[in-house]
Amino acid sequence: MLTRSSPISGSWNLHITMAKQFTSTATPRLVRRVPVTRTRRVEAILGRDWKVALPFVLPMVVLMVGLIFWPFVNAILISMTTRSLSKVETFVGLGNYVRLWRDASFRSAVNNTIFFTVASVASKMVVGMTIALLLNSRLPFRNILTGIMLLPWIVPEVVTAMAWRSIYDPIFGGLNPILLNLGLIHRRVAWLAEPKLAMPSVILVNVWKGIPFYTMLLLAGLKAIDKELYEAAEVDGATAVSRFRHITLPGLRYVIAVTVLLSSISTFNTFGLVYLMTGGGPGGTTRLYSILAYERAIVGLRMGPGAAVALSMAPVLALFILVLARFMRRGIETETNETRVDRAFSAVGQVIGRVVGIVLWPFGALLDGAATLVTLAGTAFRGGRAATSQPLLRRATRERVGLSLRLLALVPMLVFVLFPFFWVFITAFKSELQIQQYTSLYWPKPWTLVQFQSLLFKTGYLIWFRNTVIVAVSTTILSVAFSALAGYALARLKFAGASTLTTVLLITYLLPGSLMFIPLYRILTNLQVINTYGALIITYPTFMMPFATWVLLGYYRSIPEDLEDAAMIDGATRLGAFVRITLPLAAPALLAVTLFSFTNAWNEFLFAFVFITSERLFTLPVGLQQLVFGDIYPWGQLMAASLLMAIPVVVMYIYAQKYMVEGLTAGSVKG
Repeated sequence: MLTRSSPISGSWNLHITMAKQFTSTATPRLVRRVPVTRTRRVEAILGRDWKVALPFVLPMVVLMVGLIFWPFVNAILISMTTRSLSKVETFVGLGNYVRLWRDASFRSAVNNTIFFTVASVASKMVVGMTIALLLNSRLPFRNILTGIMLLPWIVPEVVTAMAWRSIYDPIFGGLNPILLNLGLIHRRVAWLAEPKLAMPSVILVNVWKGIPFYTMLLLAGLKAIDKELYEAAEVDGATAVSRFRHITLPGLRYVIAVTVLLSSISTFNTFGLVYLMTGGGPGGTTRLYSILAYERAIVGLRMGPGAAVALSMAPVLALFILVLARFMRRGIETETNETRVDRAFSAVGQVIGRVVGIVLWPFGALLDGAATLVTLAGTAFRGGRAATSQPLLRRATRERVGLSLRLLALVPMLVFVLFPFFWVFITAFKSELQIQQYTSLYWPKPWTLVQFQSLLFKTGYLIWFRNTVIVAVSTTILSVAFSALAGYALARLKFAGASTLTTVLLITYLLPGSLMFIPLYRILTNLQVINTYGALIITYPTFMMPFATWVLLGYYRSIPEDLEDAAMIDGATRLGAFVRITLPLAAPALLAVTLFSFTNAWNEFLFAFVFITSERLFTLPVGLQQLVFGDIYPWGQLMAASLLMAIPVVVMYIYAQKYMVEGLTAGSVKG
């Protein structure tokens, strides 16, 4: 019998007491659950950081919805209407689209656009690849040569058009005398007035303008390829052609795909360059679909048919944009499971690769031929003992010969790139008499500043310059500030829709101005801001902010997040960590997008041309066009104006060249 005082009974009582305590304390814990607060439910839906992310992304979202999404929807609605003689709009459904395909002018414009795009992109690919390979090799003054090759990209579009139009001029231009002296032509050719020559002439200018884009991205891709692969291949006896085919091209497949897609989209939607050079003539041979849309919507005041012309190409652009978005998101996505969509886009990528292979086939065949000729020459020189004897030339001699050949190949590229700059410069310092009398064609005699004096004191150039500075500086500040905030939120913060917003961001950047200017014109008219600074200041960020945000997003991801975490542990807020830690480290990317935004605002032509009608509000690209009276081109004034307009951008670019390349190519060569 157990007594109360026995050890066993004491232990038993202890167990009973503990069991009572356990049951008395554990049961309420199982019954009473911590209620889920409204804050946690909202965070579960909108994401952990939605409160912090909201002020970061709100300005960009408002811009995208108000000036991109709604105008695009508005364009669709406009394209389904037509205006009667009594100026009453009537809903016609798809009637405008049905009539387009029976319209010979529209079919001709589409054919012109396709030919212009294919020929330009293929030419830029071959020329850009050649220059990138040459600049990636051992060359003296390589940094200077690279900077020279990138110059056409920063030259304003209107300057490019005016310079080349002057060069092509059949009477006062500089191209005909060169070709006549070389015996390549036997009469003066009106390059932009002859139907068979106008399209090839504008394609050549588009290639000149697009060389820097290809060179910059392909050169960045070449630098990312491991040099040990080339060394191992060379040890195994691979020729230069084999190394190019089996190492360079596979290593550049992602860069080539992105570059070709981006270039195809921008080239397909070209407006300003062709319009300024030919106006779509002669006889419609250079009229692209974007020019036809402008003629019908703005010139002809037929908004419905004009919008239908612009939107008729939307399915083609949508395919390009979706494929490109998939390629560019590859660098930031973390999913590893391949879906049907992935396989579909992979197939599209293979098609693009094959097309690029076809385009580069002549390039490879040329290299093969050169290698064969060198081999045959060496064999003949050694009397057929090539397989057993020593190399024909010593290593040092081979390197000197290779350097000479590379420089020789680069010379025509340099002439092609630099000649328009030389022509603008010398023409700006000639008097009207020198130009008209065709004396001292390639050098001013004497040098004079009369064109600059006439431009500054007898035209509205200074007013146009002031307007351009106001618009460019205002839009650059807005675009960079909002992009810096939005890019940081997308890179660092967790909130619902971040991934979708990132993709939409890229798509909105790729939407061409030729699709947007018609609905934006109507919206700005209804808001009564048409023909004001505001019309440009609120619309320019539509094509500047998305790209700037995308570049900063990639750069922010390369900055270690631990630095911000340490700052916040020390008491800093998220905004404080962003301002004091992240922004200083992102200075190269910020400078790059600042230069990009300023350059685009400084050079923009389409929106300024459509939205501004008062001469006192003209920007420089529109103002320079006003110097032309009918068929009378004051080449001296135009070249002087082009030179002055290009100087600010060139100076900024030279000052920040390495940051520009570093910032814009951040993450673009990963694949």
